[in-house]
Amino acid sequence: MSAALDRILRGKEICVCAGAGGVGKTTTSAAIAMGMAARGKRCAVLTIDPAKRLANSLGLSELGNEATQVGAERFAAAGLEMKGELWAMMLDAKRTFDDLVEAYAPDTRSRDRILENRIYRELSNAVAGSQEYMAMEKLYELHAEGTYDLLVLDTPPTRNALDFLDAPERLSRFLDSRSLQFFLKPGRTGLKVFGRGTGLLFAALKRVTGVDLLQDLSEFFQAFGDLAEGFNERAVRVSKLLSDPRSTFVLVTSPQRDSIDEAVFFNRRLRERNMPFGGVVVNRMHTEAGSRSSNGALGDDLASVLDEALAQRVARNFEDYRALAERDHENVTRLAAELKGEPLIIVPYLDDDVHDVAGLAVMNEHLFA
Repeated sequence: MSAALDRILRGKEICVCAGAGGVGKTTTSAAIAMGMAARGKRCAVLTIDPAKRLANSLGLSELGNEATQVGAERFAAAGLEMKGELWAMMLDAKRTFDDLVEAYAPDTRSRDRILENRIYRELSNAVAGSQEYMAMEKLYELHAEGTYDLLVLDTPPTRNALDFLDAPERLSRFLDSRSLQFFLKPGRTGLKVFGRGTGLLFAALKRVTGVDLLQDLSEFFQAFGDLAEGFNERAVRVSKLLSDPRSTFVLVTSPQRDSIDEAVFFNRRLRERNMPFGGVVVNRMHTEAGSRSSNGALGDDLASVLDEALAQRVARNFEDYRALAERDHENVTRLAAELKGEPLIIVPYLDDDVHDVAGLAVMNEHLFA
């Protein structure tokens, strides 16, 4: 069922754009936020993408962990009237992690002990799920502040569509003090955990480098053991926010088979979890135009205005496009059957790449039609 995004997002405060990488998810997120801002909402779009695609499309030189407003003059130059406000930011997982440590540390000494720990500095960006978890944390923080009417989150590309949904629970388990007890004491206890060989290796490293890696590990996990309860409570609140009726998930996909398969899989997981689902945006779809004719007949028609060789090349190119359109149509038909009447929005393959505000405006003609 076709539906405009403004109807899908009516009454929503959070829109999570999810899907595989390479399908235009960042661009779609920016277009959604811009479209709702044009309709009078105060919107913020958040991304983790370090490639600066979001900043470039909005005409900004760079984005950081604090929101930057996109000036109304950028929209006026593209012939658009901005009735609301559009803000954008690129989430910094490490900075967000540091802020959480500062919020949950019982005192200044404990906070500094964690932030200055060598293991923490290395792992705060590397812990499985930390990037996705911190995206959810920043989303929660901004929503709690109540500054924006709508938050649009561009989720990181993942191999598994459930990675960012599971991130709060996975990181919570990692930081659960009960699972870290064997690290909480340095010295002999720690050495026993790693075995004699590993303990000797740590001792050798300490003599050569002057760094007591085992001590750093013990202090790291001891410190986080003190914070685990606060992180766990926050993870529960983040999960509740994602399942709240004020939130909605919009899946972004391309019409290619692999992307459609992932969208089908993701939709099923959302249903199983009873998560609020808005619809699917199929981006860059080849749409068939005109009546079907044979390659030879089309070539003959073109030959009246082009030389014969060029006419045949144009005809072959057109037939190749038709083949792509038929493939896309078959894949999207399968997706529509899976959705069982849920909203499906088609954005055709545009003549030009979307890389600026004017391009986003063209995209919005389809997203909000």
